[in-house]
Amino acid sequence: MSTPPSERSHDPLAAARQLCAGQQLPPGCLLVVATPIGNLADISLRALAMLERCDLVAAEDTRMAQRLLQAYGLSKPLLRADRHREQAAAADMLGHLAAGRRVAYVSDAGTPGINDPGAVLVRAAREAGHPVLPLPGASSVTAALSASGLELETGYTFAGYVPATKQQRLAFYREQLASHRAVVCFETPHRIQQSLDDLAALAAASPAPVRMLLAKELTKQFETIAAGTPAELLAWLAADPKRAQGEFVLVLQPPAGADAQAMDGRTQRWLLRLARELPASRAAAVAADMLGADRKTLYRWLLAQTNAQPRED
Repeated sequence: MSTPPSERSHDPLAAARQLCAGQQLPPGCLLVVATPIGNLADISLRALAMLERCDLVAAEDTRMAQRLLQAYGLSKPLLRADRHREQAAAADMLGHLAAGRRVAYVSDAGTPGINDPGAVLVRAAREAGHPVLPLPGASSVTAALSASGLELETGYTFAGYVPATKQQRLAFYREQLASHRAVVCFETPHRIQQSLDDLAALAAASPAPVRMLLAKELTKQFETIAAGTPAELLAWLAADPKRAQGEFVLVLQPPAGADAQAMDGRTQRWLLRLARELPASRAAAVAADMLGADRKTLYRWLLAQTNAQPRED
């Protein structure tokens, strides 16, 4: 039975220990622990309470893990498990799990396995029959999206890092600009200007306006969020050389015409025909059910097309 709120300690970490005390933490389990993306205060109380109960911490960078643990007065044996040593680390980890030890895995920042090492360890643990428990936390992807103001009913796409070469980058951005969903991607400080240059060139040739959000150094001392067209953000970068420093998260807003690009002619014909007999919302729902398409995307497209075509009685 959980402890009533009135009887819990006023110390937040002590309260977290009480709240986690009844949570199952079986011997030989792997915890996948999300860590701060910049500000160490973004570690969750649950993560701290569960790290206390672990026997070993596997880490992408043991120095970063040690810094995090020391900030909260924790000390645990560390196992190096970066991308270059992940296979060997998995074998070491399985030995510890087989002996009944509880192992936590942390990447440098954010959630392991999401553009960071961790998937190899998780697969190895699962294939060997060991429980895997995720502990959620800070995410630069969702942080940037939450500050974008975009409506995300149709979802979003996380596209990882923007490719390094110009040819690959142009192909990447062409694909993202054709999407009817918001796209989140990462860019490095030494490529951000070339990346925005390429995106601005494509945006200039786009039939619909391209807007985006640029989030720099999220949660850190010099966190900055700027929004505008690719050309406007290029000018913003150029205004101060220091603005190109740090890690970047880019959020691309779907161009206004992307819904039409995402639908074939058959879908469009069905929608227009149904809209002659039904209200737009009902026509979109019927077409979505028949064609396995997204109702909200169809509805938005239909409203744009039928403003000048009122329903016939």
